[in-house]
Amino acid sequence: MADVKLKDLRYLVAVADTRHFGRAAERCFVSQPTLSAQLKKLEDSLGVQLIERQPRRIALTDAGEQIVARARRILEASDEVVTLARSYRDPLAGRLRIAMLPTIGPYLLPRIALALRKALPRLELQLYEYQTAPLIEKLHGGALDLGVLALPIELDGLEARELYQEAFNVALPDQHRLAKRATIRIEELKDESLLLLEEGHCLRDQALEVCKRVGAHEKQDFRATSLETLRQMVASGTGVTLLPELASRGAYGAARGVVIRPFARPVPVRHIGAIWRKTSARLAAITAVCDLIARHAP
Repeated sequence: MADVKLKDLRYLVAVADTRHFGRAAERCFVSQPTLSAQLKKLEDSLGVQLIERQPRRIALTDAGEQIVARARRILEASDEVVTLARSYRDPLAGRLRIAMLPTIGPYLLPRIALALRKALPRLELQLYEYQTAPLIEKLHGGALDLGVLALPIELDGLEARELYQEAFNVALPDQHRLAKRATIRIEELKDESLLLLEEGHCLRDQALEVCKRVGAHEKQDFRATSLETLRQMVASGTGVTLLPELASRGAYGAARGVVIRPFARPVPVRHIGAIWRKTSARLAAITAVCDLIARHAP
């Protein structure tokens, strides 16, 4: 019977992710010869080639692809065992990997960072930014413990909890015809040139959903990669956009050349929530972080 070690599976997954022996070795904190030798031993033990070694290219064989997929699940389960044991010793200590959308993280984190440090001093937070699709993929794959994003989503083995609702505001050039209004009705955006984020950002779809029923049209020759790019384009007079409430406050709301105005009732909102794996061993820490966000974000 083949003797498969967890460290060999980690080496294999690292090579699959990096497609490079040197970078895989760095990721695993071993030398390249050690990693290469261990993977060759793994292939000999299993009796099947896993990696195609070419002068300037590394590829997985069909067997390698299938074994890597299973190795990821095995490593995730192994990590869960360690995490579960640690959580029983101190459920509010240790590493917690959290990802937020790029339209949430930069605006939410300054509001909660100090409170998190004070309330959960033993918790080591590792923070990431991903768009919705890769965030969910990494959460399913065990690379993340908690995601903060816009709801609803297809859960498929995940748990979800709404944390807060966030109103949308209108960002206008300071010389715009609506700039002096205290509030703006959605219908008043009819025929406006709407600036949006690029494909993949859920905020793009939410803004389109708000505006499509009144005839606002997207500016087709421009797609922004961030809210800050949108803000600068509004300041240049190119068009108008919708910004979430947290991205409209403080220094963000005082950007030169831009006027931020709230919508008249009924105010369109987006629902911000947390998602995590149903099988997660970090439920106590996840609950504590979610409770804190829910208190401090609104």
